[in-house]
Amino acid sequence: MTKAELINAIAEKGEFTKKDAEKALNAVTASISDALVAGDKVQIVGFGTFEVRERSAKEAINPRTKEKIKVPAKKAPAFKAGKALKDAVDAK
Repeated sequence: MTKAELINAIAEKGEFTKKDAEKALNAVTASISDALVAGDKVQIVGFGTFEVRERSAKEAINPRTKEKIKVPAKKAPAFKAGKALKDAVDAK
C-alpha cells in the first residue's frame, strides 16, 4: 500500500476529506518521528511499539574484495507488532 492509497483508506474509513486524511497521516508520522528522535518509545495499544534500538559496532567482510571493514555503531528505528495486530494478520 502506498501513501496515497493509505490516505484514501483513512479518508473512507474515517469519513474525512482526502486533504484532512493527509494532514492527519502527516501529523501522526511526524509525531512518531519526533518522539523517536528524542529517544522516546511510542506505544499504540493493540497495534505495536515504535522504538530506537542501538546497533553496536562490528567488523564485516566485503564479499567482493574479501576485505574486512568496520561498521560503526548506530541507532535504528524498530517496530514491534502488538498482540492484536499479530492475531489479525494471522487470522487472514
